[in-house]
Amino acid sequence: MSENLSKFFEAFVDSSSVFKNKRVLQSDYSPDSLQHRDEQIGQIARIMAPSLRMEKPSNLFIYGKTGTGKTVTVKHTLTELLGVAKSRGLPIVTIYVNCKLKRVADTEYRLIANLISELGSDVPSTGLPTDEVYKIFYSLVDKKKLLFIVVLDEIDHLVRKAGDDVLYNLTRINSELKNSIVSILGISNDLMFVDNIDPRVKSSLGEEELVFSPYDAKQLKDILFERSKIAFIDGSLQQGVVEKCAAIAAREHGDARRAIDLLRVAGELAEREMANTINIEHLDHALSTLERDRILDIIKTQPVQFQTTLYSIFLALRNQEKLDASIFTGSVYSIYQDVCKQTGLRALTLRRVSDIIAELNTLGIINANVISKGRGGRMREIRLGIPESLHDKTLNIIKSTLELN
Repeated sequence: MSENLSKFFEAFVDSSSVFKNKRVLQSDYSPDSLQHRDEQIGQIARIMAPSLRMEKPSNLFIYGKTGTGKTVTVKHTLTELLGVAKSRGLPIVTIYVNCKLKRVADTEYRLIANLISELGSDVPSTGLPTDEVYKIFYSLVDKKKLLFIVVLDEIDHLVRKAGDDVLYNLTRINSELKNSIVSILGISNDLMFVDNIDPRVKSSLGEEELVFSPYDAKQLKDILFERSKIAFIDGSLQQGVVEKCAAIAAREHGDARRAIDLLRVAGELAEREMANTINIEHLDHALSTLERDRILDIIKTQPVQFQTTLYSIFLALRNQEKLDASIFTGSVYSIYQDVCKQTGLRALTLRRVSDIIAELNTLGIINANVISKGRGGRMREIRLGIPESLHDKTLNIIKSTLELN
């Protein structure tokens, strides 16, 4: 067996690769130029430009589904802004924090401690009162005499775990400062995020909003062609592969990140076969490979209210003792309210939960058909759309998010 493995590895090393630079197909790659986001770049630039006069720009909140270019567009625009600031000797600092990362910014304390660390100081990871950590942060920012742009990616995850107060405190920070200015730039996949926070906090934000729409087939094709020119050896992509990859992605989600992943996996499958070209069959195989994990990825990236609603659907079906049975919105909402009490989550209205059920249906996670009950009105009959083999993994993901045993 060892001899056969050695021969395989030797043959693999000696074979020609279809890849020229695979890194450009990785999720953390930031291109030098962005396609089909000129309008959004311009809007962000206009909102943030007052910082170059050392004036506070408006707090900005950016919304859009996963893979619509929100984060990369923000980073690109702020990099250009910082370049101008540096050339003019302006004391502007930006700090990017992914609020979804555990033990980095998943609590109010950890977020402020992380910001203090980014400014070159340090506080204990636990132990101090939160008010004391804020005082240290305020003092440090004011001492630096700078304009401070805080980018909070996946900000909805932070607020759901830490509560609304963290946003309120950050947006009120300028009233505590004499020498420095702080502006908040939030990024969220949840378009309803701000609508679900306390009105008092929403009022303090005074934010501007920007929504990123999913890419269409033509835009995805342009993005994939640009990446493929850098990623693959010339002539290694069979004609029609990029076009089909873009069409699949546009039809299903408009997610550029997933479209790029699909192209990368197709290349990896071709490479495993030691093939010199990537063909349609490799793309189809890659699609079926990614489809197995697609549902779990969707569930992982859904807002906590979506996950809570889905968890309630699971519990309602288990009460029926058959996960392939059907239930109605009313029974789901009753359980949903109990789950919210258990997790300390603010319960949404029945109408909003009904909207979430409709969106879960659109994603294919559930099947919700509207049926007529005659004089009883119309109701949604709900069944799970998730394969039985993924039920346990789905529940584990949701329980981890909701911190349920």
